[in-house]
Amino acid sequence: MSDRKREIVALQPVRISVVDQLHAALRMAIIGNDLSPGTRISESEVAQQYGISRQPVREAFITLANEGLLDIRPQRGSFVAKISLAAVLDARFVREAVEADIVKLLADTPDPALIADLRGQLARQQELIGGSARDFMEADEIFHRTLAEGADKGNAWRVLVEMKAQMDRVRFLSSMHFSVARLIEQHRAIVDAIAGGDRPAAETQMRQHLQGILSDLPVIKQERPEYFL
Repeated sequence: MSDRKREIVALQPVRISVVDQLHAALRMAIIGNDLSPGTRISESEVAQQYGISRQPVREAFITLANEGLLDIRPQRGSFVAKISLAAVLDARFVREAVEADIVKLLADTPDPALIADLRGQLARQQELIGGSARDFMEADEIFHRTLAEGADKGNAWRVLVEMKAQMDRVRFLSSMHFSVARLIEQHRAIVDAIAGGDRPAAETQMRQHLQGILSDLPVIKQERPEYFL
């Protein structure tokens, strides 16, 4: 692993377990394409880099494998898995259903404080145009999580996070190739519909926003066929 990859995160002595911290770091490295499909990663190398024993590394690897991000091959090693198209489409389907209902709930009783928070996020997203794909992905994640928590559906969002890893890998590649400004305008349309108490418009805007990956996916697959199963 390169120095850049080693700098993805410094494991800190916080309440979150070492396993969870390491899992989060490696997960982001895979989603952000710092570790591209087919890259071999070793338990001993990762343990040495972070100054920890191999046991938490092994546990983090198992979790990543369960998420479809790591391919553990006995006697051969562990490799970053290719992107599963089926997993991407399944996650998108579930995410659209859940988030369409979330914005309908928010539009039923628009919360001025939530709207102000979201509009502030839109302003910060605007500042990211032309910047790194990783920074925008983080801002996008905060935006959607804020919607879920605003509707008191934080637990539903956590379930989505666990299943959308493959979708996020495609979204990262998409944000490198397609207009971030377009995504921000879609976010703005969602917020405007919620603020106006327009339940049907909020649902329509969210569905259109999350269906964008369906048109982006074939282009990305054609450009990076080696990334996909």
